[in-house]
Amino acid sequence: MAKKFACADIGLSCRFEARAENEEALMAKIGKHAKSAHNMDRIDPATLSKVKAAIKDA
Repeated sequence: MAKKFACADIGLSCRFEARAENEEALMAKIGKHAKSAHNMDRIDPATLSKVKAAIKDA
């Protein structure tokens, strides 16, 4: 089932939203965005937990 994520759902003022066919593909998009827009070389465990909790069925 397709999945979606928005930075706003974890309290960021960023307007990034993404959709993908599965969570793995969505996490790849989120990782690229985190690096380019938020200067994060890796997503720390606390943020990763928030991200995963905010992923919804599209």
